Amino acid sequence: MDISSSPTAERLSRYTQAEQREILGEGVDPFGVADTGLTWLPKEEHFGVRLDGRLVAHTGLLRIPVTIAGVDVEAVGVGGVAVAPDVRGRGLARTAMTAALAHARTMGPRHGLLFCRPPLVPLYQRLGWRTLDEDVRVEQPGGPVIMPLRTMWTPLHDDADLPAGGIRLRSFPM
Repeated sequence: MDISSSPTAERLSRYTQAEQREILGEGVDPFGVADTGLTWLPKEEHFGVRLDGRLVAHTGLLRIPVTIAGVDVEAVGVGGVAVAPDVRGRGLARTAMTAALAHARTMGPRHGLLFCRPPLVPLYQRLGWRTLDEDVRVEQPGGPVIMPLRTMWTPLHDDADLPAGGIRLRSFPM
């Protein structure tokens, strides 16, 4: 693969299961979250990085209804972040995430949210995400549950601090 120039991210017109397998392989639990038993929403906006025509990284976005400190608003949910194992460590997650968040800033909501496994927290912190230490409730088919994964957030606008008082996702997680 050509490493002489820095790869750029592109907005994808679609993102299929086949493309996810192209990045992550054929595993049954490519994101390592199946044991949570959660039902997830698909993302609606997709950003990817290609090397030599091959899709090797992805970040997805979805507007989600949330309650922050008792106020009903929307946030941009970020998920489906993936980098092919053979090209990790080259900044491709940052490239895909940067393009996705640039678009998220045009969508209106003031905050971005994501859920991740604890070992990935340092990666997202390096990308500018902040950990939320409070429990977050998310909707599931049987009613609201506490999100078992780590919740992280990022401001989408310069003055977008996260008020104290907790977050509740009024939909399935993304």
